[in-house]
Amino acid sequence: MSSMKQIDHPLAVDEPVGSEGGRSPSALSTGQATPGLATSPPATPGPKVGPLAPGQRWSVARKREVVLRLLRGESAELLSRELGLPMFKLEQWRQKAETALDGALKEREADTASTELAAAMQRIGALSMENELLRARIERPGPLARRRSR
Repeated sequence: MSSMKQIDHPLAVDEPVGSEGGRSPSALSTGQATPGLATSPPATPGPKVGPLAPGQRWSVARKREVVLRLLRGESAELLSRELGLPMFKLEQWRQKAETALDGALKEREADTASTELAAAMQRIGALSMENELLRARIERPGPLARRRSR
């Protein structure tokens, strides 16, 4: 008889133990919570990213998941094989994402008060110019000129 006991429990899983949510489980983890220990709820997985069915298009969310996997350090070659995409397409997506990220981080946060003030000053300038043009037109003889009453 073997010294190893067979675990016959419905929650016991015969798979490698992965790390989720920053915690590293013990090598003997059965997937059950230990009584008395607080556990955090499992992280909700993102959309399943895999090869597309014929006629399907890559959504923004699916592309984002692929790019995030690349940025986390997954091999582009393995992702290319898994997803059935050419490597150059993965690299294009990664470069576009990095460029957009750089652009977003370079932008200055707009000060709402100064933005509103600039818009108000622009509107005041436009109204002042319109008033000056109307006054000049009234003083000129023509259909809008002031006439003396008889």
